[in-house]
Amino acid sequence: MPTFLRCLVLCLGLSLAAGAATAEEKTFDALVGGLAAKSFKQKAKAIDAIAATGDSRAATVLEAMLERRLFTTKADKRLVIGKKAGKKFELQDAATLEAIGAVEKRALKNVRINNRLRKKLRGAIGSLSLQHKDPTRRAEAADAVFKSRALSMMDPLRNALETEPDEDVKPRLARALAAIELVHAKDDAVRVAAIETLSQFSDPNVGSLLNSLLVKRDDGTHVETNEAVRAAAAKILEDIERTAAFWKTIESLFQGVSLGSVLLLAAIGLAITFGVMGVINMAHGEMVMLGAYTTFVVQEVFRAYAPHLFDFSLFAAIPAAFLVAGLVGVAIERGVIQFLYGRPLETLLATWGISLILQQLVRSIFGPTNREVGTPSWMQGAFETASGITLTYNRVAIIFFSLGVLAMLLLVLRKTWFGLQMRAVTQNRPMASAMGIRTGWVDAMTFGLGSGIAGIAGVALSQIDNVSPNLGQAYIIDSFLVVVFGGVGNLWGTLVGAMSLGVVNKFLEPYTGAVLGKILVLVAVILFIQKRPRGLFALKGRAVEN
Repeated sequence: MPTFLRCLVLCLGLSLAAGAATAEEKTFDALVGGLAAKSFKQKAKAIDAIAATGDSRAATVLEAMLERRLFTTKADKRLVIGKKAGKKFELQDAATLEAIGAVEKRALKNVRINNRLRKKLRGAIGSLSLQHKDPTRRAEAADAVFKSRALSMMDPLRNALETEPDEDVKPRLARALAAIELVHAKDDAVRVAAIETLSQFSDPNVGSLLNSLLVKRDDGTHVETNEAVRAAAAKILEDIERTAAFWKTIESLFQGVSLGSVLLLAAIGLAITFGVMGVINMAHGEMVMLGAYTTFVVQEVFRAYAPHLFDFSLFAAIPAAFLVAGLVGVAIERGVIQFLYGRPLETLLATWGISLILQQLVRSIFGPTNREVGTPSWMQGAFETASGITLTYNRVAIIFFSLGVLAMLLLVLRKTWFGLQMRAVTQNRPMASAMGIRTGWVDAMTFGLGSGIAGIAGVALSQIDNVSPNLGQAYIIDSFLVVVFGGVGNLWGTLVGAMSLGVVNKFLEPYTGAVLGKILVLVAVILFIQKRPRGLFALKGRAVEN
C-alpha cells in the first residue's frame, strides 16, 4: 500500500475513534441530564440508562443523587455535584466530574427524589459495584441489590454469579437473585425455587421478605394469591424462626458469659480481701476505678511520646494498674484495716469513707467528667455471622483476659511461697505466727494483691464502660453478690457465681427489663443464701470461723 493511502487510512481511523468517543461522551451527558427531569418517571428511566452504561462516572453521579448532593444551578440550569465547604458548596460538573468553583447554597436547587427513586438508586449503585475488584464492595453491592430487589438487576446478578471467584460473596449474590425472582418472576415454580434458595439464609431480612407473602388485606384475602408459594414461604419461615431462636439463645449466652467475665474481673479481687481476709472493703470499686484512670494516663503518655505504639498501650497499662491499685491497697491495709481485724462492720464504715476520699481525689485531679480511653485497633470490630449474631472483639478479649487473670491468681495461690503463707495465715493465724510467718506482712500483701487484681479489672472495664470517678460504684454490689453466692473465699466459686449471674441476667432481660431482672436475681440469691449460708462452694478459713 502506498504511503499516502496508509496515512489516509490512519487519519480516517483516528477520526472515527474520536467521533465515537465524542458520541459516547454526548450520550452520557444526555443521560445525566435526564436526572434533572421534572417527572420522577423520567428520572427513573435515566437512572436505569446510566447504570446500564457501566461508565466509571456513573456510580459517583448516582451516589451524589442518593445523598442529596446533586443540584442544578439557578443561573444556567447546569447539573452539578455539590460538596459543602464552610458556608459555600464546591461544585463539579455532574457529567465530566470537572471542578467548576464554589457558590453559596442559595444559587443551587436540589434535584428532588422520592422513596421509589431511593430504592432504584441503591439497586443501580449496587449493580455498578458487582464487578468491583474488592470482594467486600461486591458483597455490599449484593446486599444493596437484595434490599432494592429491582427487576433491572436480574441479568447483572446472574452474570456476576457465574463469574464470581470468591466463595464468601457467592451466597450473598444468590440471596439477592432469589429475592428478585421471588418478587418479579411470573412462573410460580421459579418463585418456589427462589424460596428454597432463601431458606439457606436465616437473617431477619429474609424472614421479613417471606413474611410479606403471608400478609392479609383488610378484606381477608392474601397479598400473595398462589397457595403453593404461600405454603412454601410459611414452611421456610417457620424453619427460619426456629433457627433464629436458636441463634438468639447463643447470642444471649455469649452476652451472659461476657457480663459474667466482667463480674468475674470485678469480683475476683474482692474474693481475696473479703472472702479470705474477712474484710468488707467498700473501697474495692475505687481500686477498679484507679486501674481505669491508670489506663487513661498510660495511653496519654503513649499518645504524646510513642503514638505509633498505641496498640500496645494496654500491655503497659496492665502492670501499671496492678502496681498503682496494689500500692494504694497496701497503704489502706497498713494505715486503717490492720487495726480493725475481727470487726467487719467497722471495716465497712472505714472503707466506705476511704472510697469517698478516693473519688474526690480523682475528681480533683482529672475532673468530674468522663475520660476517653482509646481502644487498640486489634480490639475494634466484631465477628458477624450470617444469622445476624455480632460478637465484638473487645468482649471476646475480656472473656479470655478474665479467665487468664483467674488462672494466674490460682497459680500464685497454689504454687508460690507467698500463696502457701497466705493460706496458712487464713486457716490458722496463731499457728502460722508461731511457725515464724510474719502475719502482718502477709495481710498487707494479700490486701495489696486483691486491690491490684481490681486495678487490672479497671483496665478491661475501661474498654467497655465510661471512665469516671463513679466507675467502681456500678460494680461493688454485684461483686459482693458474686463472692457471697459463689462461696466466700473460693475462687472457683467466684467463677461459677459470676458466670451464672451473668447468664441469668441476660436471659431475664428480654422478658423483665434490666432493672427488674437484677432485682429478681438479687431476691433469688437472698433466698439461696438462706438455704446455703456459705454459698455454692464453702471454704473453711478465717472468715468462716469468725
